[in-house]
Amino acid sequence: MALRFIALVSLVLFSLYTGWTLLITEQSLVAFGLELMSRPDTAQVVIDLYLMAGLSCLWMVKDNRSRGSSALTVLPYLLLTAVFVSLGPLLYLVIRGVDKEGQA
Repeated sequence: MALRFIALVSLVLFSLYTGWTLLITEQSLVAFGLELMSRPDTAQVVIDLYLMAGLSCLWMVKDNRSRGSSALTVLPYLLLTAVFVSLGPLLYLVIRGVDKEGQA
């Protein structure tokens, strides 16, 4: 239960911050991403972030399968992860929680 609460608080706060930054920015999300990838130092951070996103996606797919759910039920979380990285796994944790053995 504590994990679900932490995920919910993180999801709400980070979603609000993400929404606010998207409203005040003067460039598109794609342009911002391309700018980050144009320098080796920021590209390293982006690559690292997406490696973790990929691992999160693998975990969500595996967890979804272990619950016997349809592959389509995890698709929205994977798409959200592809665009906003942290928001997909956080939303998955809030909605799906953890399994009976307490494993995330």
